[in-house]
Order: sequence, then C-alpha cells, then structure tokens
Amino acid sequence: MGKQLIKVINILYYYMLSIVLLPFIGVLSLLFIVNVFPVSTAREITTTTASEPFWTKGAPMPTPRTEAAAAISADNIYVIGGFDESGQVTGVVEVYNINNNSWTKAVPLPQSLHHTAAASYDGKIYVIGGYTSPWSATNNLFIYDPVENKWQEGKPMPTARGALNAAFINGILYAVGGFSSNSPVNTSEAYSPTDNSWTTKEPMPTERHHAASAVVDGKLYVMGGRIGTGITPSVNANEMYDPAQNKWMILEPMPSERSGIAAASLVNGSSIYVFGGEEPSKTFNNNEKYDVKDTKWISELPMPTARHGLGAVSNEDRVYVIGGGPQPGLSVSNVNEIFHTR
Repeated sequence: MGKQLIKVINILYYYMLSIVLLPFIGVLSLLFIVNVFPVSTAREITTTTASEPFWTKGAPMPTPRTEAAAAISADNIYVIGGFDESGQVTGVVEVYNINNNSWTKAVPLPQSLHHTAAASYDGKIYVIGGYTSPWSATNNLFIYDPVENKWQEGKPMPTARGALNAAFINGILYAVGGFSSNSPVNTSEAYSPTDNSWTTKEPMPTERHHAASAVVDGKLYVMGGRIGTGITPSVNANEMYDPAQNKWMILEPMPSERSGIAAASLVNGSSIYVFGGEEPSKTFNNNEKYDVKDTKWISELPMPTARHGLGAVSNEDRVYVIGGGPQPGLSVSNVNEIFHTR
C-alpha cells in the first residue's frame, strides 16, 4: 500500500511539473527555431507587392520643338517636324534609340511641316497631313525607309488637314479628324500601302482637332481635342472606331476636357494613357488612363513637366513622352520623360 501511494505521488508530481514548465518549453522551442532557421522563417512571412508607376528622364532631344509628330519602329523613336524655338516650321527628323539612350539625325522631311501625324508599319514611317508655313493644310503622304535613309511620296490623302490623328490597324493607315482650311472635320480616310490607294470610312461622331489616339485590340480610340477654331473649347469625348464593322462607338468621356494632347497604349495591353494639354492660361501635366476592358478612367502619376503639342509612344511597359510646349501657344522643349507603368 505504501509503495502504491508513493507511485501515485510521483505521477502527480511530474504531472504538475509538466503543466508549469510547458509554456516555457514552448517559448524556448520557438526561440530555438527562429535563431537556428532565420532565413527560412523570413521567407515564409515576407510578402511582395507590384512596383508603383514612376517617371524617369531620358536623354533630351537635340532640337527643342513643339507640335511635332512621333512614331516608333523597333527600338527607335522618330520625332518629326514641328516648330523650333525660333518659331519656324522645321523638317528635322531626330531618332532616339531606347537601348543606348542616345539621339541621331535622319534625313529631313521633304517638306517642313507642323501639326502632322505619323505612324509606323513594316519597318517604315508614314507621315500624313499637317501644315506648311504658316498654316496651309496639306494632304501629302511621305514614307520614310530607315534602311535606305530616304523618303518617298505616297498617294496624297483625299482631304487636306492638320492636327489630325493617324494609326495603323492590320496593315491599313487610318487618318481621322483634324482641321482643314477653316473648320474642324470628322473625316475618316484609310490608306492601303499594298495598292497605294485611299478609301473613305465612316466619319467620326465628333468633329475635332488636336485630339489624341491609340490602338487596342485592333480598334482605334480617339480622345479629347478641340471643336472650335482657337485653343478653346476643348472636349472630353472618347470615341472608338472598329474597322471590321466600319462603325464608331461613343464611350465613357475623359475625366478632363483637354486638347493638344498625346496618347499611347501598351502592346498587348488594355490601357491607354493620355498626357498633357493646354488652355489659354496654362498647360496640363495630366496623365489619365483608360482601361478598354472595364471602360473606366483612372488618374495616374502626373508628368513631371506640364506641356502641350507633345509626342507619346510606348515600348514594352514604358511610355516615352517627348517635346512639346511648357507654356500655352508657341513654346518649345527638349524634354524626354519616361513613364514606367509597372
């Protein structure tokens, strides 16, 4: 009986001891794990987030300009024509190489132009419309071959106009809107490089000039612009053209009414970024993004330098915003700002 009592007492003793020491053992075990295996523990609790959009600066453009056209082919951005700092119309063509962050000159335009439009296709740059000095609208089509470093003329556009928008979709060049000799137009015309011919398409719903445009999923989006003969009034219209249906659709308007703007879309992306603009008293640094899938606008990180009459082109996840006037009216810059979208 005495031995059994002692045995029971021993069991109770060790049981009570384990209850008292168990929390301390747990803490010591945790400390042991953290100190012995710090790397694996840190990996388990670390979370990563996508980087926020930001701006950087590229090499400045050699010739400060405004109201120039911009187009990209391969890794080269072509900035074409415009007004120089003396207010003269120029035919200068400067080429920015994305890979080495440097500029070179190409052979000038056959004709000095401002408020022209440019687009690239199959390794060549197409420059359409614009104004000669001082404000005479043209319908000329010039085609630049970087390999030959030469220009040739294509068939002239049916409607002479400047401050228009142009883009290639499935091998066809679409030229929309602009300002003719005395009024805004909603003209939409298409050029085929294959047979060097033009056809007339469904007109844009809103007659306007100094708008911005970009292509997403084989459709042309035209945003903002002016409907008068001066800097104002500007509009926030957002209209989409579907070449397959030869029809326009009115979409959610921009948050701001702007003109003298530029836009770019990312390759294989669903977003369009619209930059800059002007009104009589100031220029804009706005950067507004339109998502064509959810049809919503979002305000993005503003441009470091407010300006109008600028050019914008994209490469991978970056948008290059070049030149333009920092003050309303005739002013120039050589700014080369790069927006990193992610």
